[in-house]
Formats: sequence, structure tokens, C-alpha cells
Amino acid sequence: MKKLLLSLLCPLALLAVEPAPKPILKINPGEVIVPTAAMRRLWGELVSVDLANRTGVFRKEGTDELMPFKVLPYAELLHHAAFGDLQDFRVGERAIFRMHEDAQGAWTWLTYIQDEMNMMNGHKEFFHVDAVDAATGKLTCTQGSADKSYVREKGIVIETEATTRYWKDGQPAAFADIKVGDKLRTQTHGVGKGKVRVCWEVFLDEASLAKFQATQRAVHAKRMAEDGAAGYVDKVTGMAVELTLFQESGDIGRQLRAGSMIRLAGAGQDRKATGELAAGKVKAVKFAGNLCKVTVELEQAAVALIPRQVARLWIK
Repeated sequence: MKKLLLSLLCPLALLAVEPAPKPILKINPGEVIVPTAAMRRLWGELVSVDLANRTGVFRKEGTDELMPFKVLPYAELLHHAAFGDLQDFRVGERAIFRMHEDAQGAWTWLTYIQDEMNMMNGHKEFFHVDAVDAATGKLTCTQGSADKSYVREKGIVIETEATTRYWKDGQPAAFADIKVGDKLRTQTHGVGKGKVRVCWEVFLDEASLAKFQATQRAVHAKRMAEDGAAGYVDKVTGMAVELTLFQESGDIGRQLRAGSMIRLAGAGQDRKATGELAAGKVKAVKFAGNLCKVTVELEQAAVALIPRQVARLWIK
């Protein structure tokens, strides 16, 4: 009888200890949260951008719907296959916009803009040239992996125009250099409606894309050095300040060590430093995934810094 009771109770006991479902993440201003279970990644064409308020509008491909967006402070702005800034994106540019619901349930919060170059480089994909129409300047392509073991889409029409630039071995080239069977990557723009790809840049090889990528990385490094590494203030206790540096600040985070001398200031809505600079010393630093957690001890009380505020950090 005891064995029978145990056999009946054991399944119930197992059911009782099943883990509860994980809560759905939601954006909470002041924390770096990307709710991957509730997001939309939309191809679109940048229509307008307001750098001071870090807002903008893009046109959603497929429906032509105009989508307003608000760039969260920690958004990944991936331009020319590297980290960049909102100012790097040109009106008309085609990109992927990662959107989330705001506090009112509208899909306006943005946690990344990924340009075409970054997407294709990150996925190791190319446009394989199937046909070349020299008269119209159009290419018909298949998008997929280098060996076409994976094909994302066939029959893609890519257009060029008089101002399109072509690159091979990192040097200027021409439309005539493109042959059937070539593997290309591009930076394209829309035309205000529909799904249209018109090239600003055509990269005939990986070396040419890598040259643009290296230039973008240098621009970003210079900005971080001048404007300071961006992050959130997590906690302020007297002269001790705990920070989370955003992904874009990773290169500076990797330079920090216990004992590193730094300067710190609060920042405004445009993420530019507005508060008084405070000098201090790093007490601890560690990475949590792609985010850098830093604890600093300031030389004077950080009265101008408050939790959930964006701050900028410089290495002295």
C-alpha cells in the first residue's frame, strides 16, 4: 500500500516543483533591457531624425507605414559594420529598426538600428550576381552565404544611379567591373515607397567593406575619447558611484583597471555631458556579457549624479 501511495504521489510532487515561467522582460528606463521575446525587427527607410531629442521616423518597407521612434540611450547604432551614432545615418538609408512597446503600448522605443552592411557582414552573407544589365544599371542577385549553402532570397533587383560608388581592393572601381558570379555587399537607400534598393556604395570584395568598417571604428573611438564612454548611473552612495557602460563603450571599458583615474559627468537627453566633471578612481570593473560594470570612488561627493541618469566617463 505504501509503495502504491508513493507511486501516486511522486508525479504530483514533480509537478509541484516545476519552475515558474520566466517573466516577460519589459523596458524600464534607466536599465539596459532588450525584451527579445517582444520585439519587431523591421526593414525600413530613414525618413527624418532629430539629433537633439534622439527621435526620428522611418518608412516601413512593405506597407509604407510611417513609424516614429525614440532611441533609447543604450541603443546599438550599427553603422558601416561597426558601432556608430545617430548622426551617422543618412536620410533615405535602408536599415533594420528594432522596436519595442513603450509605456502606452505603442511600438516607438528603439534598441538598435542595423545598417545593411552590418547585417550582411554579421550574417556572412553576400549578393551573388546572377545577371548584369549595363543599360539600366541594374543587378539581379541571390542573397545568401558565401557558398550558397544558405539562401535567404532569390531574384533581388539592385539598382544603381549616377552617384553610386564602387569599390574593389579598397580603391574606386566601376559598374563595368561587376561580373556574373561576383559576390557583393552594398549600402542602399529607398525611393520613398515600396521595397527598392538603390546603391550608395557597392563593395566588390571584403577588403573594401573592411576599409569602411575600419574608418567607422576610428570615428567611433575618437567620439568616445572626446565625448566620454556612455552608460547609466546605477547607484550613488556618498562618493562611490556604480555604473553600467553601454555596449558601444566596450573598448573603453576594456581599458579600465582598478586604480585607473577617470573623470565623470552627468548627461542630458542628447547624451552630451552637462554636469560638472568629477575626478575619481576605479575601484572595481567587470563585464556582464557585453556590458561593463564599473565602481568608482570620486574625490568629492557626486551631488549632481542620480541613479538611472545617463553619464559620460573619460580615462584621465
